[in-house]
Amino acid sequence: MAQQQEHEGKPESSLEPDMGTNSTMIPSTSWFTPKRLLAIFCVINLLNYLDRGAIASNGVNGSQRTCEGGTCKSGTGIQGDFNLNNFEDGVLSSAFMVGLLVASPIFASLAKSVNPFRLIGVGLSVWTLATLCCGFSFNFWSIAVCRMLVGVGEASFISLAAPFIDDNAPVSQKTAWLAIFYMCIPAGYAIGYIYGGLVGNHFGWRYGFWVEAILMSPFAILGFVMKPLQLKGFAPTDSEKALTLGTVASEVSDVGASNGKDEALSLKAEFRDKSSHEPSRSKCTILDQFSRFLKDMKELLLDKVFVVNVLGYIAYNFVIGAYSYWGPKAGYSIYNMTNADMMFGGITVVCGILGTVAGGFVLDFMTNTISNAFKLLSIATFIGGACCFGAFLFKSQYGFLALFAVGELLVFATQGPVNYVCLHCVKPSLRPLSMAMSTVAIHIFGDVPSSPLVGLMQVSFFKLYSLQFLSGSNYFSTT
Repeated sequence: MAQQQEHEGKPESSLEPDMGTNSTMIPSTSWFTPKRLLAIFCVINLLNYLDRGAIASNGVNGSQRTCEGGTCKSGTGIQGDFNLNNFEDGVLSSAFMVGLLVASPIFASLAKSVNPFRLIGVGLSVWTLATLCCGFSFNFWSIAVCRMLVGVGEASFISLAAPFIDDNAPVSQKTAWLAIFYMCIPAGYAIGYIYGGLVGNHFGWRYGFWVEAILMSPFAILGFVMKPLQLKGFAPTDSEKALTLGTVASEVSDVGASNGKDEALSLKAEFRDKSSHEPSRSKCTILDQFSRFLKDMKELLLDKVFVVNVLGYIAYNFVIGAYSYWGPKAGYSIYNMTNADMMFGGITVVCGILGTVAGGFVLDFMTNTISNAFKLLSIATFIGGACCFGAFLFKSQYGFLALFAVGELLVFATQGPVNYVCLHCVKPSLRPLSMAMSTVAIHIFGDVPSSPLVGLMQVSFFKLYSLQFLSGSNYFSTT
C-alpha cells in the first residue's frame, strides 16, 4: 500500500525526466488526430483477433477425414488438407504464442533506441507476410512456422499500441479509450468465427488468410510513411548520426578538390579504420541493449504494484481460459445443452464487448487513479466470480445462463482498469516493457496451462466443482 500511495502521490511526469515531451503529442497539422489514431489501432487489433477467430472456425480449421461402416468422408479445411491429428491442430491454434512471447520483450526494449511507430510498421509487415504465407502453406510444419511468425508481428503492436493510446487520450477518458481498444478482442474473435465460416465454405480456407493479409497491408505501410510519433518518456531518435559510405565519399571528393589528393587519401584511410571497428561496435550495442533490458526487468519486478496487478491478471486469464474451453462441455454434461457452443460463445461475445467498455467508463467516472482501479478490480472480480460460482448451483438452465452472463459481464469489466494500472504504475519509459511482460506472464501462467490443468483436475473431481474452485480462486487471489 505504501508503494501504491507513493505512485499516486507523484504526478506521472515526475516519475522520470521528461524526454521529448513535445514529440509525444500528435502535431496539430497532422491528419492523425487522437481519435483517428485510436480508430486505426482498433481496426488493427480487430484484424489481429479476427485472424485468431478465423483459424479456429469450422470454415478454415475444418475437420478430419472420417470412415464409418466402410464409407470414408474426406476432411475439410486445414485439418482435412494436411491430415492433421488433434494434437497438431491444437499446436496451430497456439503456435503464435511462441513468436509473441519471444518477440514482445525485444520490441519493448528496442523502443528506447528505435522510433516505436516504425517498430509497429516492422511488426505489422511481418504479420502481413506471415499471414499471406499461411495461405501458401503445403504441410503442417510450413503453416506452423508461419503461425509463429504471426506472433512475432503481433508482439510489436501489443506492447506499443497501448502506450500510444494512453499518451493521446484525454486525461478524463484514458481508461475508456483503453477499454474501447481492448473491446476489439472479443469482437475480433466473434467476427473471425463468422468470417472464417463464410470465406472458408465459399472460397476455401486459403482465401481467408490472403484476404487478411490484404486488409492489414495498408496499416503496415502506414507505419513507415506517416510522420513518426514519439512515446512519452523516450528521447527522439536521431537517424542522422549514422555515418554512411555515401557521406564519407562526398566529403572525400570535396576535400580532394580544395586541398589535393593527400588529404583525400587521409580521409579514406580514416574511414577504413572506422569501418574495421564496426563489428565490435555492433557487439557492444547488443550487449548494452541486453544490459539495459536486465536493468529494466529488475526495476519492473521490484515494483510491488505491477507485480500484484499482474498476479491478479494471471488468475483472471487462468479462469477465462478454462471457461472458454471447458464451459461448453460442462454446460452440455450438466444441463444437456444441445447448442452449448452457441450459448457460451454468444454470452462471451456480448458480455465481453459490453463489460470491457463499461469497465473503462466506470473507472473514468470514479476518476482514473491506481487506487480506484484496484477498488474496481476487486469488486468486479469478487462479485463476478461469485455469480459464476453460483450459476453452476442452479438446477434451471435459464437461471444458470442468466447468472453466468452477469458474472462474465463483471469479469470482463476488468480489462480496461487492469491495463490502466500496467501503464501507470511504472515510469513512462518502462510502459512498453510493462505491457510486454504482462502479456507474456498471463499467457505462460494463465490461459495456456489452464485448460490442461483443469482437465487433470477432472480426473479426481466432477467438472462442476473444478469450475467452482477456479471461480473462487480468481476473486480471492485478485482481491
